[in-house]
Amino acid sequence: MKSLVVREWGEPKEKLRLEEAPLPQPGWNEVRVRMLMAPVNPSDVLMIKNRYGRQPSLPCCPGFEGVGIVEAGRGPLAWRVMNKRVAVIAKDGGSWSTHCVIPAIRAIPLASSISNEQAASFFVNPVTAWVMIRKLLQPPKGSWVVQTAAAGAVGQMIVRLGKHFGFKTLNIVRREEQKLVLEQLGADKVLVGCGEDLIEKIANALGGESSYAALDPVGGLTGSALIPSLRRYGSLMVYGRLSGEPIQVMPGTLMAGMRKVESFWLSEWTKDQSKLTMWRTFRHVAKAMAGGVLLSPVGKTFQFNDFQAAIQEADSPGKIGKVLLQISK
Repeated sequence: MKSLVVREWGEPKEKLRLEEAPLPQPGWNEVRVRMLMAPVNPSDVLMIKNRYGRQPSLPCCPGFEGVGIVEAGRGPLAWRVMNKRVAVIAKDGGSWSTHCVIPAIRAIPLASSISNEQAASFFVNPVTAWVMIRKLLQPPKGSWVVQTAAAGAVGQMIVRLGKHFGFKTLNIVRREEQKLVLEQLGADKVLVGCGEDLIEKIANALGGESSYAALDPVGGLTGSALIPSLRRYGSLMVYGRLSGEPIQVMPGTLMAGMRKVESFWLSEWTKDQSKLTMWRTFRHVAKAMAGGVLLSPVGKTFQFNDFQAAIQEADSPGKIGKVLLQISK
């Protein structure tokens, strides 16, 4: 098989290499998947740069998810998905490869109505959006949810979840072209801006109302600007660190209304969930994906050998849509 391999941390264009290795054999209740397609997520790029929150041991193959065909396996959990197309949840990486071995329970069979482009990004973004909104925050109908980086994959999913379940979204982006994308998606309100100046803009956009909750993967002054908009006991949920800067807030801003800042990281959340909870979550996500609610915006697709161009595109500012690696057909 062929795999993209990192042997030391650094810039992907310098440290990522395509290497050959023997075909791996699955163990008990494991499956070997022939990979069709995998996304280039921000978490993948951060990991190669040694800036991810949980780094694997070197050498390693990046890629936390993808889609493929199960071609080998052992045990009853493997037999149930044999020869089926599945979403691959590669919790420890490994999907940037022609073949990937994973626990069979992390191979999720998918309906034929879900395209490979959507199936490739089944786990990281859709499950993050679903869990934050439906399991943790649970915004009621008619309430406001404010979010930054709203033109990203998770942000667009939250806009669709709002339209589907009846809550309103105030969406913050950094560029006018991103605003147009969200308006075409049906977002309730969109602001262009960043930093501390957002505080007044958000207050004006809400027209005297408070936000039920806020979502921020950016950090820094942009993320901090969401806190004053929160209702009494409202929560800012931090789920990323795109700016690399800390959230800054005066204690009095939190104390007024007993507001709070909390965090969400999918890999940490899954550690506390039962197999039944995860199975139910995957079922809900698959149904919402098939119904057009949890759709990933799709960007450019690159052939596997052209991985450097794919990473450069994924790491470029202002891109719209998920960058995909076409590994096989």
